[in-house]
Amino acid sequence: MTAPPETPKIQPPDNTEPTQNDYLDEAPYEVEMSLFDHLEELRRRIFYALIAVFVAMVACFVTVKPIVQLLEAPAQGVQFVQIAPGEYFFVSLQVAGYSGLLLATPFILYQIVRFVLPGLTRREQQLLAPVVLGSSVLFLGGLVFAYFALIPAALKFFVSYGEGVVAQQWSIDNYFKLILLLLFSTGLAFQVPVVQALLGALGIVSSQQMWSGWRYVVLGAAVLGAVLTPSTDPLTQGLLGGAVVTLYFSGIGLVKLMGK
Repeated sequence: MTAPPETPKIQPPDNTEPTQNDYLDEAPYEVEMSLFDHLEELRRRIFYALIAVFVAMVACFVTVKPIVQLLEAPAQGVQFVQIAPGEYFFVSLQVAGYSGLLLATPFILYQIVRFVLPGLTRREQQLLAPVVLGSSVLFLGGLVFAYFALIPAALKFFVSYGEGVVAQQWSIDNYFKLILLLLFSTGLAFQVPVVQALLGALGIVSSQQMWSGWRYVVLGAAVLGAVLTPSTDPLTQGLLGGAVVTLYFSGIGLVKLMGK
């Protein structure tokens, strides 16, 4: 007696075609490298960045006088004095250092991008250009806001407070420490929307969650304004605090537009 023929097995359809998510999760520039190769690549990128910073600082030091005059401009009616030997020389080094770092920032960002790009997926690469561009624009916006609004308001308070009582002769070293602190701290404070956009794009925090915590942000902005601004008048503190709150709500709107 012969056995009945076996029923042929039906193979399930092959649904292994790559989806859109699979495509976005690919890292097109990924290169297999050992730990030593990664460290060598990092060392090379840091070396290039340091060379660029050094060249920019030397260039700024050679032309430091116009930069110093530009930063002295907001202090109308104030005479700057050198109260210690070599004080202006060390101030020139500080100004050239900060200015050179700012001038070399685009090249530093380029080196960072070149180092991290091979490990990024297409989804992450789509965020890279907007984040770098947005961060740069906002940082420059923070410098402009500090130079034209925050610093003049703070200096006006100092001048008016001592008017008719003391002569307005300020140490150039202390003045530039104050100015450089305000400029760069304001530029960093203006990065709030970039951080929000990253958190929203990565799905860590939604726009609704950001909105629910607005009270804490307002309180934090008030504290930040009190810490970063040197004067005790509410106008100067309110300018920085108000700018941070405005940027925060703008960031919420941006995240909401992203559909997060």
